Amino acid sequence: MKQGITFTLLLLVLFAGCRSNQETTRQDEVPAIQISTSQTVRPVLIGKEANPVLRIAVDVRSEGQVEQFEISTGGTTDLDDIDEIALFYTGEDSVFNTKNSLDVAGSPKKNIALRAEQQLPRGVHYFWVSYKVNPEADLLHRVDAGLDRALLAGGQTVNPVSRSGEGALRLGFALRQRGQNGVHTYRIPGLVTTNSGTLIAAYDIRYDNSSDLQGDIDVGISRSFDKGQTWQPMQIIMDRGEWGGRPEEENGVGDPSILVDRETGTIWVAGLWTHGMPGQRAWDASGPGLSPEATGQFLLVKSEDDGETWSEPINITRQIKKPEWQLLLQGPGRGITMSDGTLVFPAQFRDADGMPYSTIIYSKDHGKTWNIGTGAKSNTTEAQVAELSDGSLMLNMRDNRGGSRSVYTTEDLGRTWTRHPTSRSALKEPVCMASLIHFPHLEGVTGKHCLLFSNPDSREARKNMTIKMSRDDGMSWPENRQVLLNGNRGFGYSCLTAVDEQTVGILYEGVRELYFQKVRISELSDG
Repeated sequence: MKQGITFTLLLLVLFAGCRSNQETTRQDEVPAIQISTSQTVRPVLIGKEANPVLRIAVDVRSEGQVEQFEISTGGTTDLDDIDEIALFYTGEDSVFNTKNSLDVAGSPKKNIALRAEQQLPRGVHYFWVSYKVNPEADLLHRVDAGLDRALLAGGQTVNPVSRSGEGALRLGFALRQRGQNGVHTYRIPGLVTTNSGTLIAAYDIRYDNSSDLQGDIDVGISRSFDKGQTWQPMQIIMDRGEWGGRPEEENGVGDPSILVDRETGTIWVAGLWTHGMPGQRAWDASGPGLSPEATGQFLLVKSEDDGETWSEPINITRQIKKPEWQLLLQGPGRGITMSDGTLVFPAQFRDADGMPYSTIIYSKDHGKTWNIGTGAKSNTTEAQVAELSDGSLMLNMRDNRGGSRSVYTTEDLGRTWTRHPTSRSALKEPVCMASLIHFPHLEGVTGKHCLLFSNPDSREARKNMTIKMSRDDGMSWPENRQVLLNGNRGFGYSCLTAVDEQTVGILYEGVRELYFQKVRISELSDG
């Protein structure tokens, strides 16, 4: 797993006018430039005009001028995947931005020169190589960039001692970008593969800001008919409008969880609807009771035509919520169909005292009626559920204590729960939502279910989005069966799906936007 690559080059360059009249000069007085390059593991995204793939830091000890950089694309799977190569300059700012574009080159070759022509005063200066990706590029391909040499004023040429490794950066798809369709933020990913092979991504459409409910929020979906290479225009499937004499910003619905009934093909999406509560966070403002005026509502919509059309909302709050609870909602992400046909959504509730618990809701009649389990563990919230090889259910929970995930199992649909041996130890987290799925296409290899898990692999921050595999029903998560997708910070939520027998797909949050990537299952299973 590639964390980053750094090359350092020390240039002893004498500039005109910088040398003293002394006959001899000590070595530590000679002006110098130090150049280093680095790559951060991040997706290179179809749909983005600029994707930083290489940072060049130029440390000038006196004064000098860089004329151009000669860039190598070696390690790129297919040069046709790159539509455009650009060079940006951010001065002393080490964070990428596109304010100062220096040069753009199309028709990429194995080696290409990018003009810099920058006079540099003393200090560290940052240049960036950026790629724009061909929309038809295969999402399983990779692209790479390295610095061959820099050309300085006066014609001096400097050769680096090494180049970046092959296949540094994976491609991805910018499914929803901040500001797209006039929307401030897209959050809370859900992702499934339907019985016909269609990918359906569900998410929050947060029109005005990135805050949670209450607010002007709808649930949207995007569909892909070609395994994530292209996506259809956004559809809005849950929108309460100006219900009950309240404006849209007081009828938000969000935090979707999506489920495919494997026996009937029906697709279900659960969402939390909050009515009223102006200027308040719904998590705190929702109270005891069952009516929309009193408490958040648990809504479902369904599609029986592979996501093309959707039903009106079905309110199941009175079926599953205890009146004394302050709030009941789904666990965002996805639900499952068990091997016996039972539909299961992860869920969470705040009891009469406001303490949150993770649980499940389930239906044994294909969604006609729903029941709810008991709380698995106190102070846990957003959970995901998977069926194990013995038919029991594993609930993998966000634990607000921080540091690691809580994991419990049930053999009776949530009436009772048992702490799993890996709980609070095997899977670290910075307090965040995560994804857990059973990957069905490796059955018979070990006699145990293959599980896949994704989250920000850190205890300190929502960074290092990683997919992990367990070949023993979640008893272990070996380091050699993990793939780092994005080392940057983001909002941190993710959702996995089996795209086909060879590939897993993931939809996850950047900052106010959603990215889709694919990984060959062999990269995880053969480690």
